[in-house]
Amino acid sequence: MKKYIITLHEVGVRLDKVISMLDNNISRTMIQKMLLDNKILVNGQSKKPSYKVEENDEISIEEIKLQNVNLKPEDIPIEILYEDKDIIVVNKPKGLVVHPGNGNPDGTLVNAIMNICKDSLSGIGGEIRPGIVHRLDKDTSGVLIVAKNDIAHINISNQIKNREVNKIYIALVRGRINENEATIDMPIGRSLKDRKKMSVSKNGKQAITHFIVLKRYKNYTLLKIKIDTGRTHQIRVHMAQIGHPVVGDMVYSNGNNPFGVEGQMLHSKSIEFKHPITNKIMKIEAELPQYFDKILRDLDNNEEELCN
Repeated sequence: MKKYIITLHEVGVRLDKVISMLDNNISRTMIQKMLLDNKILVNGQSKKPSYKVEENDEISIEEIKLQNVNLKPEDIPIEILYEDKDIIVVNKPKGLVVHPGNGNPDGTLVNAIMNICKDSLSGIGGEIRPGIVHRLDKDTSGVLIVAKNDIAHINISNQIKNREVNKIYIALVRGRINENEATIDMPIGRSLKDRKKMSVSKNGKQAITHFIVLKRYKNYTLLKIKIDTGRTHQIRVHMAQIGHPVVGDMVYSNGNNPFGVEGQMLHSKSIEFKHPITNKIMKIEAELPQYFDKILRDLDNNEEELCN
């Protein structure tokens, strides 16, 4: 963590400009992204790029850890839902990691997108996350936006931060939920027992999940879910917390299910946002994966048999 103290000479200058003056190794676009992600703080608090610095303000800048990686394009089949010169929206399949990381050096969505877009991706996400504006868990399928340039990346990131992006998910959860609709407002933070997991915690960040019951089965409930916040594993943690874990979730439940599904039955059905350049309202949808649709049809058939 780098720290700088504002002197009288810098008083009144915009925060983003001051950071460029203090550290010329960080690009303007990267500064915007780091401010958005709270990786640059003023006196321990997040501030807008337009904030005018004051004498003795302490600027904390999280150091960027560059990783020695060699990303290569890979011919991985990906359904393209929409594409233009600024963004590409894809239907991420279940089982595909979004970007390289520990244990997943290649074979990721990023490798697939690089094969499609070649050199046309934003660089704000860093060398292992080119174009990645938001993520989906490995075993969550559905709509995901990738930015092709830095302007698009910053714009969509701001929309997400300001809760202007409408994300709708479909989930099959265990047990019958009696309420037709409800809101879960429980803070989520890193689990103290297992650092690889998240948990509901009073010291966590606010997390809000809304759900509407689409259909009830004997032992399961099909939900339409909207999230106001985008905490890691948010839907999975919230549903497990209220006693209705997502079917197949191997992390937040025992994963047992008669369907033999490994990984959560959670699908990002649609996303609505403003195009980062034209401001046109975009609503893009992805059909349920075949396995998900088949399980729902099997459940429908079983319910009909029970009624006969």
